[in-house]
Amino acid sequence: MGRRSRASIAAICLLLLLGGWAVIASADNNNNSFSSVDLLRKPQSQEGSTDALAYDDSHSDGGFSSLEGMLQWAIGHSDPATLKEASQDAQRLSQNELKNRQMELKELMEKLKMPSDAQLMQIAIDDLNNFSLSLEDRQRALQELLILVEPIDNANDFNKLGGFAVVIQQLNHPDSDIRRSAAWILGEASQNNPVVQRQVLELGALAKLMKMVNSSSVEEATKALYAVSALIRSNLAGQELFYAEAGDYMLQDILSNSSIDIKLRKKAVSLVGVLTESPIENMELAELPFFSNRIFLKSVVDLTASDDLDLQEKALAAIKNLLQFGMPEPLVFKDFCGLDGALERMRQHLHNLMADEYLRDYAMDVESLRSEVEMIFLRKLGKMLHIWLNNSRVVRAADFLVEENCTDL
Repeated sequence: MGRRSRASIAAICLLLLLGGWAVIASADNNNNSFSSVDLLRKPQSQEGSTDALAYDDSHSDGGFSSLEGMLQWAIGHSDPATLKEASQDAQRLSQNELKNRQMELKELMEKLKMPSDAQLMQIAIDDLNNFSLSLEDRQRALQELLILVEPIDNANDFNKLGGFAVVIQQLNHPDSDIRRSAAWILGEASQNNPVVQRQVLELGALAKLMKMVNSSSVEEATKALYAVSALIRSNLAGQELFYAEAGDYMLQDILSNSSIDIKLRKKAVSLVGVLTESPIENMELAELPFFSNRIFLKSVVDLTASDDLDLQEKALAAIKNLLQFGMPEPLVFKDFCGLDGALERMRQHLHNLMADEYLRDYAMDVESLRSEVEMIFLRKLGKMLHIWLNNSRVVRAADFLVEENCTDL
C-alpha cells in the first residue's frame, strides 16, 4: 500500500488511534502520568530524527507491527492542532466507548497489513486449484504469479508451495491463453536459475512445452519456446532431454518453413545459438544432432536470405557458433549448405541497406558479424584444404616409392 493511501487512512482513523491508545494507557496500572501532551510530543532519537519518521521508513511496504507503531506514525504525519482537539474529544469518551474504538482500530490495523509475496503466491496457487474458478479469475491468478516469480528468491520458494506442479497442470487447460500464461511463468522463473530448471524438468514440463510449440496460436507457441529455451540454457540434463524429444527436428521444421510467424523463427534460431554455446560434454561433437543433420544446417544458413535484419543477425550468430566447434566439416557448409554464396549475397544486401540512413547503423553492425563469420569459415576451409593437399602429397610420394621399388625389382 502506498504512503499516500496509508496517510489518508491514518487521517480518517485518527480518533480511533487516540481512543485505542487511551484505553491502553488507562489499563497500564492506572498510570495517571500519561496525558494528551505525551501523545503530541514527538520522541527524538539519539541522532535527532523523530521516531515517527523511523516508523514511516520501516513500514513503508505496508503493515504495522504494533498499535504503538501505528500511533507514532500517525502522530508524525498529522497536524498538532488536530491532534490536540482529537485527544480532548477522546478523553470525554466512556470506557465502553473507548473499548469499542479499540476493537475498530484492531480491525483497521489488519486491513492495513499487506500480505507477503509468499502469501500472495499461495493465494494465487489456491485459486488455480479451484476448479470452479472463472476463466477471467484464473487468468488473473496467472498474471499475478508471472510478476511474483520474477525475483529469484520468490522463484526458489515457489516450488515449496507446490506452485510449479499447479502451473504445469495449466499447460493442459483447454484455453490457449491459460496455457500461454502458464508457459510464460515457467520461462520467467527458470531464466538463469539452475535450481528452478531442475525442479521444473523433474516435473516433466519440457515435453509438454515442446508439444505446445506446434500450437496454431502464435502467442502460445512463442511463449512455449521461450520456456523451453529458459529451461535448457546452460543445463546439460535439460539439453539431453531436449534431444531425446527430437528437439532438433522441431527447430528444423520451424526454421525451414517460411510461412511460420517470424517471431517464432527468431526464437528458434536463438535457441540454436544457445545450444551451440555449450554442447553436451559427454557426447562427441559428431554425435550431436545439429552437427550430423545437414538439412537442419542448411535451414539455418537459408535464414541469411531473410529480409529481416534481426533474423539474419541471429542466424549469423548461430552459424558462428557452429563453425567455431569445427563440426561439421567446413565443406558441408560450402558444398551442401552453400554458405559462401549466402554470405556474398548477404554482403551485397547489407551494402544496399547502408544507403538508408535509418538502417545504416544496424546494417553496419550486421555486416561486421557477417565479415567475422566469413573469416572463420574461410580459415576453417583453408585449414581443410591445407590438410587435403598435404595428404595428397603424401599419397603421391607413397605411389612414387612404390613405383620405384617395382622398377628396381
